[in-house]
Parts: sequence; C-alpha cells; structure tokens
Amino acid sequence: MANWLRFQYERNDYIVDLDRIAAFSSAPNGRLTFWLPDSAIPIVLNRQTDPITYERVQTYITQRMALPYWLKITYDRSEYLVDLQQLSAFSHSPNGKLTFWLPGSSLPIILSTQTDPASYTKIVQFIAKQTGLDWPPPES
Repeated sequence: MANWLRFQYERNDYIVDLDRIAAFSSAPNGRLTFWLPDSAIPIVLNRQTDPITYERVQTYITQRMALPYWLKITYDRSEYLVDLQQLSAFSHSPNGKLTFWLPGSSLPIILSTQTDPASYTKIVQFIAKQTGLDWPPPES
C-alpha cells in the first residue's frame, strides 16, 4: 500500500508516494530533505514552515528505520536515512572506499571502514546478498 503525502512546497502542490523515496537527509539545523523520485529536485522541509508535513515525514522515517534494509549514515555533517533496496550502483576503489549514489540525486556517499565501519559492513553484506557477487571485489 502506498504512503501518499500531499503538501505545498514553494507555492506548488505536491502528491508524493513516500514509499518511492529512497533517501532522506536530516541536517543539524533540523531541515529534512528528500529528492523526488526520478528527479534531482530536492524538497526541503522544516518544522517552522510546515509542521504537519514535517511530522508526517518524520513518522514515516521512524517506521521505516525499523526495517532491516534501511540504514542510517552520518555523512558530511548530516544524517542520511537510506533504503538499501532502492540503491542500484556501487563503486569500490583500490583504497577501500565504497561509493554509492542516492537515487533521485547526484550526491555520492563515500564510506570507508575507518570512517563508518558499521555502515560499510552492512552495505557490503547487502551487496553480496542481493547480487550473489563477492564484494568488495578481490584484488587483481
């Protein structure tokens, strides 16, 4: 069942299926950002300008974080909440960094075992389980 949300943003009315949102970002100042599906357009909510929509999205996020395929990552001074099932591309560099791109955004997230070992491990395990491939790839 879809989780439809209707709200106004920058003088436009939107209806968005939250189940199609692959990632949310929460900044230290309380702003909540997500990217529209199949688009790089960010929607930035804050409690002061639209408290009802903000709380509905926060409630949705709280429900989703209980699912095993959602991951919370702290990256670049923001907290990202990512639906691993909606990720579709990964890169592994020789220095051990793992990169993935948030769907609907051009933003890359770059992790290493030194910066965030728990998230790195969870993503590597997810990739191996979903693809059946060894990840990270063996050294050539």
